Amino acid sequence: MTKKKRENRGVALEIDGLEKKLSQCRRDLEVVSFRLYEEELSPEARRSLEREKNSLMSKASNYEKELKLLRRENRKNMLLSVAIFILLTLMYAYWVV
Repeated sequence: MTKKKRENRGVALEIDGLEKKLSQCRRDLEVVSFRLYEEELSPEARRSLEREKNSLMSKASNYEKELKLLRRENRKNMLLSVAIFILLTLMYAYWVV
């Protein structure tokens, strides 16, 4: 996802959205895997399900990578917020005392 699109939404909202997509992708992957191993399929249907499974696995991998990056960005934002809070607290304490 582009940086510009992320600026319009908060990082936390972006993380929530990706977690939902990843969860749905994993559920779909379970269904496809179940169908592959539990049902009697024609070779063509089996190949189609294998392609779908590979596609879902690739999509899940991409979602996991993006989540990792977003969580790192979220940690940086949190640390910056804490640093600003501490700086403001020290400035307040200096001016009051």
